Amino acid sequence: MTPWNYVAALLFGGLFVGSFMLSSDVGLFLNLVALTIVVSGTLGATFLSYPASDIRAAYSVARNSYTQRPPTEHEIIDSMLDLAVRSRQRGILALEEVEEQTTVTFLRSALGMLVDGYKAEEVRDILATEMHYFRRRRMHHERLFRHMARLAPAFGVAGSVVGLIGMVAGIGDPEVIVSTIPVALTSTLYGIVIGNFVLTPIAENISAKTDKELMLQTLISDGVMAILQEQNTIKLARKLESFVTPAGRTEPARSLLEIRDRYRALRGEPTTVGDSQPITEDGVTPGSRRP
Repeated sequence: MTPWNYVAALLFGGLFVGSFMLSSDVGLFLNLVALTIVVSGTLGATFLSYPASDIRAAYSVARNSYTQRPPTEHEIIDSMLDLAVRSRQRGILALEEVEEQTTVTFLRSALGMLVDGYKAEEVRDILATEMHYFRRRRMHHERLFRHMARLAPAFGVAGSVVGLIGMVAGIGDPEVIVSTIPVALTSTLYGIVIGNFVLTPIAENISAKTDKELMLQTLISDGVMAILQEQNTIKLARKLESFVTPAGRTEPARSLLEIRDRYRALRGEPTTVGDSQPITEDGVTPGSRRP
């Protein structure tokens, strides 16, 4: 979620709420009894449907989907190219330092297997299994919020029925009728708004965030497998760029030049970004490969 998402949500949400204020009596739309019926009914049915641990986990996932920003495709590509050049120059064991520093859990797990000497087939199988169950867990959390989104309008209708029963019971008593009409009308309104303006967007956001993270995990998986198999670094850069939209692609050789110069600077050698010194198939310049 970008700041523009929140600005747009506040703007249009404010317009939506403001449209109710155009009524002659805003107080008609505020009813604590109706809100209590919808919220308590929705939460009660949810706790009957799912274990409390699942509800807590779903809440955490929903909160993180709005507060935590995943790395971009370009950041992951640069990281994988950096790891490819590092492993070429200093060996696979040099990735242990990156494993300790990275904040991306999936990448940390993959690098740990490289450093521990797992075979290519084992790494591929473990990463695929982790991606599969990650998707299954996220689908479960998304389904919980979609279930709540279906419950809220239903309990809104239930609140309306409660109000109508009160009206029938109070026939002949204007005060009873006046007090129960708002419950009958606003309950349905609250159920629809909560279900479609709160719960469904949360489920959709979890789904979109899951798809984004799965794509990044695929990107990491392909990059790690290429590093393990000592794949041509230039070809690896071209392959990883395919994950980015054509409009967002940069020249892979430029990234490799910058990464190469980073390691030259660490060794006290002059940097050469912008010069004509060629890059080999390994993504390093002649003479810079480790002995």
